[in-house]
Amino acid sequence: MTDTVKIISPIDGRVYAERKLATGAEIEAAIARAKHARAGWAEVTIRERAKYLEHFLDALLAKNDEIVPELAWQMGRPVRFGGEKRPLEERARHMIAIAEESLKPAVRTDRAGFRRWIAREPLGTVMVIAPWNYPYLTANNTILPALMAGNAVILKHATQTLLVGERFAEAMKAAGLPDGLFQNLVLSHEHTEKLIGSGAIDHINFTGSVEGGRKIERAAAGTFATLGLELGGKDPAYVRPDAKLDFSIENLVDGAFYNSGQCCCGIERIYVHADVYDEFVDGFVESARGWTLGNPLDQETMIGPMAQGRLADVVREQTTEALRKGAKAHLNWKHDLDEESSPYLAPEVLTNVNHQMAVMREESFGPIVGIMKVADDEEAVTLMNDSPYGLTASIWTEDLDVAAKIGARVETGTVFANRCDYVDPGLVWTGVKDTGKGGSLSEVGYANLTQPKSYHLKEI
Repeated sequence: MTDTVKIISPIDGRVYAERKLATGAEIEAAIARAKHARAGWAEVTIRERAKYLEHFLDALLAKNDEIVPELAWQMGRPVRFGGEKRPLEERARHMIAIAEESLKPAVRTDRAGFRRWIAREPLGTVMVIAPWNYPYLTANNTILPALMAGNAVILKHATQTLLVGERFAEAMKAAGLPDGLFQNLVLSHEHTEKLIGSGAIDHINFTGSVEGGRKIERAAAGTFATLGLELGGKDPAYVRPDAKLDFSIENLVDGAFYNSGQCCCGIERIYVHADVYDEFVDGFVESARGWTLGNPLDQETMIGPMAQGRLADVVREQTTEALRKGAKAHLNWKHDLDEESSPYLAPEVLTNVNHQMAVMREESFGPIVGIMKVADDEEAVTLMNDSPYGLTASIWTEDLDVAAKIGARVETGTVFANRCDYVDPGLVWTGVKDTGKGGSLSEVGYANLTQPKSYHLKEI
């Protein structure tokens, strides 16, 4: 087994960075440091924790000008979008602001002669296994709340974005957090599974593939560690006849192609009412033509390379199958670097699609979207639910009451109306079916990172 891992940049295929894997002894030492640090941290007030983590956030955000091109080299996102600074700050500041209220004891006053309350206690050591597609946002959805709740955190970041873990560690050090409270480890798959199964980890948060989630569950079996799993997605949109089309088109194009379609809640399939189908498709295709493929370091580039060539090949295979079965491609762009096994993949819009095609049922996670005509709300709901996944679903209509009624029938973690591809920190981020289990953000996120403890004291 090699003792290092390499970041292969999707920009040019070269090694961008190489890091040494942690040894078994180093992992054991990290666990011991975490256990020691969390004991003292649990005694620190929530307000004091907030001061530390505000300093951490400020230190991380201050590095954004360096982080943005670093992200382009690691995973291909164009620099024009400015990284993840704005949503990172929004989520982090919200979770800091609600921590005291979310974590305060729930006092029961309905029984004379007793003092009774439910406290929220830290779980212990939380392990975050973070993905490369939104490497700061997804990691910090758990890291900051876990620390605010009194836990210690160990971060294992995706190989494709290893430098993100180092940036987190630098900011934590700048904020003066106790030694060992947050640790970034470069781990092999073997050591990751071994650590999860060791019993030293109290909660694991994983964002990744369905198969990856199954491996996490198997590794944790028998440890009784709690799990938060955000796995696959095939997020649908439904455009009703009363939708504001220009607004819907602009936002759905962005939802489908931003980050080269590599978004957990990106739009992968669109169902449009027959009354507005032709107008919607014409407008969508015209808008999509503005999403040009190129070098992510170029300020003009809208779509950079996907993180890896093998991921782009999955989308190519889905496209080829759909076209063979009768789908129509509307863009048909060819880019100099858009060839087999290249991470550079031009965006595509498909119509004449159906649910016998993989592109409408299996996760694509790339810059492609299929658009289907539907007769009514009933058909739209049936098709939206015809998927093993359920992260978000969006409904485009002027009637929010109807949107809520339709949303109640859709099997999903979040229902949007007239927006998509957004994570609201005031609401729980969760999924159903093969999308996973658990939830982050909001007060529910804090509940999932703590253990309830009951106090029942009788006066005598």
